[in-house]
Amino acid sequence: MNKLKKLGLTALASSLVVTSASAGALSVSGGASLGVKNDSNSANGKSWTMGNSVTISGGGELDNGLSVSISFELDNGDSNSTTTPFDNHSLTVSSDSLGSLTFFGHGGSTAVGGASPLDLWDNGSGATSPDRANPSNNMLKYTLPSIVDGLAAVVSYTPNASEGMVDSDSAWNLTYTGVEGLSVSYGQGTDSDNSSASTSDGKGDHDKLVISYAYGPITAQWSDSEYTGGTAAYNEEVNTWKLSYTVSENISVTYAEETHEEASSAVDEEFSAVTAAYTSGGVTLSLGQWSGENMGNSATVKDHERWKLGASFAF
Repeated sequence: MNKLKKLGLTALASSLVVTSASAGALSVSGGASLGVKNDSNSANGKSWTMGNSVTISGGGELDNGLSVSISFELDNGDSNSTTTPFDNHSLTVSSDSLGSLTFFGHGGSTAVGGASPLDLWDNGSGATSPDRANPSNNMLKYTLPSIVDGLAAVVSYTPNASEGMVDSDSAWNLTYTGVEGLSVSYGQGTDSDNSSASTSDGKGDHDKLVISYAYGPITAQWSDSEYTGGTAAYNEEVNTWKLSYTVSENISVTYAEETHEEASSAVDEEFSAVTAAYTSGGVTLSLGQWSGENMGNSATVKDHERWKLGASFAF
């Protein structure tokens, strides 16, 4: 009789597991792009560009009210690995009353984000990425539940044991959107794994303020990012601003500028860009012109310019 009871309970438990799993949902989305670009004062010259990835997402609500979701991006040859197709991947557990907790195996951004919301430096100019709060893999990010209307709070934590530095990193960010059209975001984070520093003096703190305001078809954004190293030689500051104009439901135009200042250099890197895009039915046609001056914070380096035409597809 006891064996029959155990068998019955095992069958019941299995049926419950199957029932819970069937309540979930699985979706697949993807994107692809094709373009042509030309870099002046560079060995790259004119070349084709291509991008493609597929994201598999799944999840559902449990009996206790928690929602669980996972996401895997298939993007073979990207920065995560050249031998496996998986790129960004994450696991999220959330509820309305508890907020959401996300574990990023790869592809996560800290609560404070990058040094620049525009990343104009990343345009083939060869400019070095500015220092910021450590965005390492295997990171936890927690988004607090809504406490005050218009105020969102996010914190992140990254255990760090690479390069012989055992300190872990953390970051936090507050965003206020309580006034129509206005968004103000401020955050701080630490960087204990600064690979650009030859000593532990490279460990630093990252502060970033971003303000944007939208009025009708015009959106203006300004940001200031400061990185304070263990010594003054590692201090950096990144300033950006952009102005966007929505011509119509399908057409937008943007002009932006970005400046990188290093305490150890007398010359600042300066970047600018003008871009335009047309979107219709999942297809985006884009064109842009980027320029960079004083690459490597040196006045003797030739200015860099890039133009690019592209088409991207979302499905």
